[in-house]
Amino acid sequence: MTYNSVFKEKLFQNQVIIVTGGGSGIGRCTAHELASLDAQVIITGRTQEKLDKVVAEIMEDGGRAYGIACDNRDEAQVKAMISEVIKKFGRIDGLVNNAGGQFPAHLEKISANGFDAVIRNNLHATFYLMREAYNQWMNKHGGSIVNMTADMWGGMPNMGHSGAARAGVDNLTKTAAVEWGKSGVRVNAVAPGWILSSGMDTYTGEMAEKVIPSMAEKVPLQRMGTEAEVSSTIVYLLSEASKFISGVTIRIDGAASQGTRIFSLSPAENNQAYDGFHRSFLPEVIQNLKK
Repeated sequence: MTYNSVFKEKLFQNQVIIVTGGGSGIGRCTAHELASLDAQVIITGRTQEKLDKVVAEIMEDGGRAYGIACDNRDEAQVKAMISEVIKKFGRIDGLVNNAGGQFPAHLEKISANGFDAVIRNNLHATFYLMREAYNQWMNKHGGSIVNMTADMWGGMPNMGHSGAARAGVDNLTKTAAVEWGKSGVRVNAVAPGWILSSGMDTYTGEMAEKVIPSMAEKVPLQRMGTEAEVSSTIVYLLSEASKFISGVTIRIDGAASQGTRIFSLSPAENNQAYDGFHRSFLPEVIQNLKK
């Protein structure tokens, strides 16, 4: 089996695209789709073993991939990684800033170190990657950058540190789009809502037992999204079809960020998901609900 993308074959022929956090979840799915469309994909993450596994999957499917271990919170490592990609592959056409992470906590219980760690992981790292991709290559050759943010417009209760970082990424995206347009660089972002991704299995306690199982019923489409539904949006923003789109954040949330809690949701029909990823799997927390 191969990735069942809605996009044409060889869409990214001769292009080099970096996907951070490519060892799992949405990053892994995006790397697979890009490789199926003939891109040379470079995936990064902190654990080489995870990257090697995804590289092997992509190569088994007939694609091209290369993994580089990199802690995106470390400015020097980011500089070195971007330099390595240029030296080895000769160009950078696209950058997907997918890596990030957080932990659930009420604001009054977040320590200074915990707050700083989440900000660095999601905001500082995104900035380092954008800046180095621009300074080392895209400022003279153009390119497309897609950042990862989240549904934070109504605040992010229990994850205020992440909400602050993600809001920063949204604004950083808009600023870069204006400043770097002169170089033919487009900068956009995606804001996934509740997505059926392996990241759900990192949560325990109330988050896993109560919050995640109740998410679907709070979405107007009455379901959660798939990794492929996020990946296809990222692919669109990287492609020539979006050549006049820059500085936008696309919400991928089934309209969950719209309306209010006062408005009651009716049972939904005709809400089948798109999942073109032939190697996708349900998070264990969702599998357990179906037993």
